[in-house]
Amino acid sequence: MTKIIAIANQKGGVGKTTTCVNLAASLAATQRRILLIDMDPQGNATMGCGIDKMNLEYSTCDVLLGKESATDVIISTSEGNFAVLPANEELTIAEVRLLQEIGREMRLRQALVPIRDLYDFILIDCPPSLNMLTVNALTAADGVLIPMQCEYYALEGLSSLLNTVEQIKTSVNANLEVFGLLRTMVDSRINLSNEVSAQLVDYFDDKVFRTVIPRNVRLAEAPSFGRPVLFHDRLSRGALAYLALAGEVLRREEERQVLEQ
Repeated sequence: MTKIIAIANQKGGVGKTTTCVNLAASLAATQRRILLIDMDPQGNATMGCGIDKMNLEYSTCDVLLGKESATDVIISTSEGNFAVLPANEELTIAEVRLLQEIGREMRLRQALVPIRDLYDFILIDCPPSLNMLTVNALTAADGVLIPMQCEYYALEGLSSLLNTVEQIKTSVNANLEVFGLLRTMVDSRINLSNEVSAQLVDYFDDKVFRTVIPRNVRLAEAPSFGRPVLFHDRLSRGALAYLALAGEVLRREEERQVLEQ
């Protein structure tokens, strides 16, 4: 059964795109069928997968506006063995036009119906704001993975996102849940990081992934080469952390399926 995970946080610079690209590559390395959907007009996830966002024939924009089917827009990555629904700045056009449409929050969910069963996991990279693109992603998703830095400002933004998740759940997607919180860019030498990390675990308990993504030079430089870190330096701390996260995601999903039986 396909699991659709929106990777969201309205705060920028917390590692959403890095997590989406590297989790996709790590899950694909376990022989799972993966689709990454770029819902950010910046197109960073598209570029991070080695796809030139400036030379796209079609993009997520065309899918949301109903001009093209998702099947015709999906591109396979040159390395990593997963598929990408790419995006660029044209996605801003879709966001504006959707505001005038009936059922605007359902566009992505409807577009995924014909292809959902072709994949084991669909990961959606959301923009750093709670706009109509993010609402579309949350409406289509089964769960939300929230990357966040261990700092106090990040905790403030978390409450807004959780409120939005609750609103989506009560209005258009009753199955939506918080899949997990991921601590990113962690430097264990900094006391504040350790304090906020401990607070997250105390408050959210098992919703917090055990895996912690460290600050890592190889992880930070991989996007400039258009590659997931797994193919940039597979033995780096960043690559190993995302492989561990993929294992934890798979275990959580297996446990959920057992409970549902």
